[in-house]
Amino acid sequence: MREIKNFADLFLRWLEFEKGYSEHTVSGYGRDLTEFTASLPAGMAVGEIEAVHIRRFVVSLHGRNSAATVGRKLSALRSFFKFLLREKHIGQDPITGIAGPKIGKYLPAFLTVDEVFALLETPNKKDRFMVRDVAILEFLYSTGMRVAELVSRDMSNLDFATEVLRVRGKGKKERLVPVGRPALEAIQNWFPMREQLIADRARRGREVEKHALFLNVRGGRLTSRSVERMVKSYGERAGIPQIVTPHALRHSFATHLLEMGADLRSVQELLGHASLSTTQRYTHLTLDHLTEVYDKAHPNAK
Repeated sequence: MREIKNFADLFLRWLEFEKGYSEHTVSGYGRDLTEFTASLPAGMAVGEIEAVHIRRFVVSLHGRNSAATVGRKLSALRSFFKFLLREKHIGQDPITGIAGPKIGKYLPAFLTVDEVFALLETPNKKDRFMVRDVAILEFLYSTGMRVAELVSRDMSNLDFATEVLRVRGKGKKERLVPVGRPALEAIQNWFPMREQLIADRARRGREVEKHALFLNVRGGRLTSRSVERMVKSYGERAGIPQIVTPHALRHSFATHLLEMGADLRSVQELLGHASLSTTQRYTHLTLDHLTEVYDKAHPNAK
């Protein structure tokens, strides 16, 4: 069993350092592999794993996990065995031919334009970190960044002259994303508080965080979980009926661009999607809007 764990650790390090996956994603893969390993007979070597062991594991998941969760765990195993096969740690892939559960198309939640504006206006002077929180909300909506991308941004990534932010996404792929004027103004309002937090941290004798664009109350780099809690809290205060997440703002960013006539390829580049099929999830425009675009653009529409 220890041997399988060693290979799992090797795989997780590869995901983090070679593929550039976020800490959150790598942790998720680790939990899935640990659960699978626990289902195997004691002392089994990685080369002894067969399709029957994987099928038994998948069957054990049904009833206490959603189809999406089962599919995700199976996807983690596919990546693991593909890695082992490529590195010649196993002679054949035991997961070949094992199909995952059928999953309905997932459509992430998004906000209307009015709801986004209400959210952006929610932080007030009673909030200790009002200027920082406004800047974060503005940046999430202005750029469509993932929350992990946001908290990993450094001061050097933002170019005020060109109004562009350099973002490193999944797989360490970099892209340049335009930043709207309201977001730039919000970040400038945040800088004095940022400098104060850095000075306070230095006075406490702690190592100073000079690079991070966004800081927490202790002057350290802000975490994804903290941003998620903050966004959810402001969403509730704004009276938005659904739970508001950073991903909902990312989805709203893409949806509103498409509704205003942006082409799918451009939105794909802005979001940092490797595949256009991923971006196509965001094309849930109303039939009326599609008909209107068709009527205006197609020569033989009328």
